[in-house]
Amino acid sequence: MNRPPHTAQSLPDPTISLSEGWHCLHMYWRVCQSQLVQLDAAARARGREELEEILNPEADGAPQRMQLSLISGHRADLGLMLMDPDPLVIDRVVQKVRASAVGPALEPVWSFVSISEVSEYVPTIEQYSERLRQDGMTEADPAWDARVNAYAQRLPAMNKQRLYPEIPPLPVVCFYPMNKIRHPQANWYTLPFSERSKLMAEHATSGIKFAGRVSQLITASTGFDDWEWGVTLWGRNPESIKEIVYTMRFDQASAKYAEFGPFYIGYATTAVDAVAHLRL
Repeated sequence: MNRPPHTAQSLPDPTISLSEGWHCLHMYWRVCQSQLVQLDAAARARGREELEEILNPEADGAPQRMQLSLISGHRADLGLMLMDPDPLVIDRVVQKVRASAVGPALEPVWSFVSISEVSEYVPTIEQYSERLRQDGMTEADPAWDARVNAYAQRLPAMNKQRLYPEIPPLPVVCFYPMNKIRHPQANWYTLPFSERSKLMAEHATSGIKFAGRVSQLITASTGFDDWEWGVTLWGRNPESIKEIVYTMRFDQASAKYAEFGPFYIGYATTAVDAVAHLRL
């Protein structure tokens, strides 16, 4: 979804805006049936209308990115991903949900605060060229210029997608947080950058095999939340999500140096359909 940038009247305070990238929030609610049944029919009808307006990504003043999903399992019923230059625009959505007529029946059960970034492990053109040399290619190879030029042309678009991502039109949504381990026998942060970069290159190669089936966004949460990164996956079907997570766990960067938090799997929806599905 493309949306116009913030107008001058709605630009975020420069003290809370980022030099590049967007603020991001993953928010999860569970329907509290005991609270829901205390609302009369008029309050519930009003609350449904309010939610449909609040959670409409096309509404005036909505965050730059908003995606709603129905969550499987008992831990949550409704998931919301929000991204915007202004974190208060994001929080305004959460506060509107809380203050709606059905807000008392929507219990917040988990949230994750992060920001978009271009990882330090995304190779520059010079680093990409060095990897080609490590793979046995030289500048004299006929394919050298084509490989380097193709990467140089892709890199700006790839970095833009990392910082200001479009939400792909894929039906399955998975989110989980992760850390790199600090253990005496496997401390990621004591490895030299060259070794970390090599391990992440292997990790990226595994993920590329799922192009077209799975789209991934990594957001950074060091200093913002209890975990260091958040991983959002969008898939064409549930099997693709299972397969990519399983496959990439065998990479050394994951198998030896990563730990994972809770997984939330859901299915993209609209506010109208979510309200009906949850029987609010």
